[in-house]
Amino acid sequence: MSFGKMPIANGFLTRDEFAQEYFFDLQIGLCTKCSMVQLTELVDRDRLFHANYAFFSSTSSNMQTHFRNLANSVTAEYLQGPDPFVVEIGSNDGIMLRHFAAAGVKHLGIEPSANVAAVARERGIRTVSEFFDEDLARQIVAEHGQADTFLGANVMCHIPYLHSVAEGIRILLKPNGVLVFEDPYLGDIMEMTSYDQIYDEHAFYFSLASVSHLFQQHGLEVVDAQPQSVHGGSMRYVIAHEGARTASARVTALRAKEAHLGLQDPASFAGLRHRIEQSRDALLALLHGVKRQGKRVVGYGATSKSTTVINYCGITPDLVEYISDTTPIKQGKFSPGTHIPVRPYTEFEAQPPDYALLFAWNHEREILAKERSFLDGGGRFIVYVPKVGILS
Repeated sequence: MSFGKMPIANGFLTRDEFAQEYFFDLQIGLCTKCSMVQLTELVDRDRLFHANYAFFSSTSSNMQTHFRNLANSVTAEYLQGPDPFVVEIGSNDGIMLRHFAAAGVKHLGIEPSANVAAVARERGIRTVSEFFDEDLARQIVAEHGQADTFLGANVMCHIPYLHSVAEGIRILLKPNGVLVFEDPYLGDIMEMTSYDQIYDEHAFYFSLASVSHLFQQHGLEVVDAQPQSVHGGSMRYVIAHEGARTASARVTALRAKEAHLGLQDPASFAGLRHRIEQSRDALLALLHGVKRQGKRVVGYGATSKSTTVINYCGITPDLVEYISDTTPIKQGKFSPGTHIPVRPYTEFEAQPPDYALLFAWNHEREILAKERSFLDGGGRFIVYVPKVGILS
């Protein structure tokens, strides 16, 4: 399926950058041999992860809680030996590794975006600003030894050269070590029609079947799979050297569920495409309807996911006045592609709109609790996942 010409999802830009804006064909396909769902055209990684990368994990209190719980779980289950060593890929601003650092656990963050890595180092998190592959794995082993746990949160799906990463993990892990990573789950995209999970940074859309096929080629196997609610539906995979650990019953159960969902069946994806097209048409009809009533609509959350929705649906500034966001690096800029202004959250508070289009729907519970005064004052949220509608 092609979503058409698409700009860089997190490429919020200034007015003088409009003329040079980069576009590519956002197209997704299914490989029936390995079960991987993936982008068919990739954007160069240096365009995506760079010195001005505009995403900092710690801005969400919900994610802070999630990563604290994940760190505690990893510590209890996998770090009981002497002098444990934890490595995290895509460690961002140190939101998870700080818990290991505070406990005195030897750690290393790998974060290629220099500005984000600098924030982590300022917080006392040992961090290198490089891309992980098998060569870097060898360097880490030579300098620090093998790792008990290799972590990744919403990052593995970003990496197009996954075979080099998988081989690097094989090299880096101790014989009884584990890889623990979580990423948006294909089954949730299928069930919720959450097509805004599809954008340039997400090269792959994982299922148990595709993850198993990938890592088996490198002497590694899935030993656990745990659903997570973050990022609009994720799966946490635990992977070990073949034969080192016994697989949990959850792996067998998830394999059966994926067969039921048809995650390896092209016909299932034809149905998904139809539902995506229906969602687009319904959202546009709703926005045009409230506009005809003279109502104001403001976007809520200048997310990477919003770029797919805005450009695929053709949402322009005449339909959405601006996008409210709390991230300073995005404020005063414009959304990629259709150039809707991004303004500080204080403007949303000062002059609440009639409707807020909830681009950050994966934080819905946190946002609704925060926006009681907006709702009590008559404001309403427009949503499009799992279905287009107005929250009452």
